[in-house]
Amino acid sequence: MELRLNVVNIYKAYNNKEILKDCSFFFDRSAVYVLMGPNGSGKSTFLRICSLLENPDKGDINYLRENKTLNHDLNLRRKITLLLPEVGVFNTTVFNNVAYGLKIRGFKREQIQKKVQEALDFVSLTHKKNQNALTLSTGETKRMGIARAIVVEPEILFLDEPTASVDQENTEIIEHILLQLKQRLNSIIIIATHDKDSAERLGDFHLLLESGKIRKL
Repeated sequence: MELRLNVVNIYKAYNNKEILKDCSFFFDRSAVYVLMGPNGSGKSTFLRICSLLENPDKGDINYLRENKTLNHDLNLRRKITLLLPEVGVFNTTVFNNVAYGLKIRGFKREQIQKKVQEALDFVSLTHKKNQNALTLSTGETKRMGIARAIVVEPEILFLDEPTASVDQENTEIIEHILLQLKQRLNSIIIIATHDKDSAERLGDFHLLLESGKIRKL
């Protein structure tokens, strides 16, 4: 049974400034959900809370399988992945960067080799696998981040502004990769963006975060 996410009445404030107010939505099927809203609307906060990196002040994040609510434990956290706008890069090869999540999960060397190779092929970075990741371009770094996110085969994948700060060529490459992800992962994919054109191209479902609340468009 596939993992589902039910966000119930989330409230979050920073320094008495309300960011999310009675924010609710049920992500109930494998699809690409695009969350739109201007910069500062709370999209990143929403993704951090949903990916269990931050706690809401009020409300509940419920991960469900077969209508049973799962505990927010390590096992659940390994089934969800958040890709931030600024990809964290280790001072080592592209291969080792992508392999990191598999290594900490205890995969065997042969499995790591196979899975990383497949992920690098998917984002067209195989030719860069032995290169130091710090020398990649911004667009290549974004693609490496996607490879690192998908190599662990998350059941729910969050992507925060995946095409921010990249040129048009890399934007098109990244959008093509994201469009293929739905078939590859068969998972819930939630993309936050302020780019309406990108949202239209990528999303199966379009959501707007406005005045701290989510509504379906």
